[in-house]
Amino acid sequence: MTRIAFTKMHGLGNDFVVVDGRAGAPRLGPADYRAIADRRRGVGFDQFLTILPARGGGDARMSIRNPDGSEAGACGNGTRCVAALLMAESGRDEAAVETAAGTLACRRGPDGRIAVDMGPARFGWRDIPLARAADTLRVPLDGAPEGFGVCACVDVGNPHAVFVVPDAAAAPVASAGPALERHPMFPERANIEFVEIRSRRELRMRVWERGAGETPACGSGACAALVAAARLGLADRRAEAVLDGGTLEIEWTDAGRVTMTGPAETAFAGVLERPDGP
Repeated sequence: MTRIAFTKMHGLGNDFVVVDGRAGAPRLGPADYRAIADRRRGVGFDQFLTILPARGGGDARMSIRNPDGSEAGACGNGTRCVAALLMAESGRDEAAVETAAGTLACRRGPDGRIAVDMGPARFGWRDIPLARAADTLRVPLDGAPEGFGVCACVDVGNPHAVFVVPDAAAAPVASAGPALERHPMFPERANIEFVEIRSRRELRMRVWERGAGETPACGSGACAALVAAARLGLADRRAEAVLDGGTLEIEWTDAGRVTMTGPAETAFAGVLERPDGP
């Protein structure tokens, strides 16, 4: 048996299996990720995070896998969790986490919450990417459910499609999410956000995550929702995003960068046992 120590963490219920692979990362395939993600027969997770040796001057590098084994470029809630572990290790209140979307600077505030600089939001149709040129504030999606508002697309380390809806609680996340994620307009698939504008300083939203399904919170999705709402003139550049799992504070700075602030919690630690051999 190969034994893999892990920490189970979450950010507003968006949960992660975190493995320290700096001394040697476990070799896992799609079937392994699916088995560990199983909430009855495995541990369960929205993303599997592996901490790896830094390559570009950060404190460590983070690999992100979805339950289907696909790789994600960014994970805001997961970044806070990994940053919390690195801060506990170093005794400092800051950490730099390298991701496929760039090196993300993290800082813990006096209230214990962690702020992450998620980098710049990008809006070019090739940045998202879209299958063809389109206005990213009003992306035409053939076959989208009746009654949906405009689809505004944003890249925040990974692709997001934001729908403004009258009532987030009533949005058909589970039924519409899978088809929208894999819509032909999104060649790399997309995270889908259903956003209700409560005020210019408060958004209520639900999320269908690419490769993971509906989750109680999504940090990069909250960033994308705020940026899209601000671009549409519906929200200020700083607002609270209220998700099923809790609230994140999001700011789209005048410099074009997006900062996300929220908690990071440890649930428990354990050991995975994986049979050796093929």
